[in-house]
Amino acid sequence: MFTGLVEETGRIRSVSRSGAYQRMSVDCRTVLEGLSVGDSVGIDGACQTVAAVESSAFSVDTLAESLRKTTLGEFGVGRRVNLERAVTPQTRLGGHFVQGHVDATATVIAISRDGANGYLTVDLPEGLELYVVREGSVALNGVSLTIARLDRTEVTVNIIPVTWEATTLGDLREGARVNVEVDIIGRYVAKMLGREVPDRESLGRPGAPAAGAGSLTPEQLSAWGY
Repeated sequence: MFTGLVEETGRIRSVSRSGAYQRMSVDCRTVLEGLSVGDSVGIDGACQTVAAVESSAFSVDTLAESLRKTTLGEFGVGRRVNLERAVTPQTRLGGHFVQGHVDATATVIAISRDGANGYLTVDLPEGLELYVVREGSVALNGVSLTIARLDRTEVTVNIIPVTWEATTLGDLREGARVNVEVDIIGRYVAKMLGREVPDRESLGRPGAPAAGAGSLTPEQLSAWGY
């Protein structure tokens, strides 16, 4: 579990790919403190298990599912990435609950600055917009952000200067892909209403997401006084 508050940005030291398996090493400093093999680290919003720790880097093994659902398979040497260690019981939850389980990738369609205000707009795959709400939370490349505007599948977030500077969001350009994780609370509510988050193959298809067999209905809520 993460908070979406990036601890530091690291750089990809090496990438080795063999079919549906990838070994990746990341140069960093802060997240190495107390880091051990088997720990979880969020890399651009994707939860990865530490496979090796060196004096100035750690390595992870990325498997087929993560390569399919995220942008990790696109990383090259020298790329900056957002890093966050998993929370502890003593961690301040300054962002929102982020699992590091990427729902899909979205395309950046607009970036603008207006004084201290930064604006980033992404186009979600059709079917994922059901799980985002105005003033709600969304994680983009592992950064906890508040949704400022919604226009169907287009989501705009308003970013403060420190977030531009402390994360890789300032590196993005129009057309780039970002990892998206919707708020877990919305996902559970959606499942109870029979509207589960669709899998990657369903996203973007006409009619997604399809109604499921949830146990909670609007009629039940009405009967209970909601």
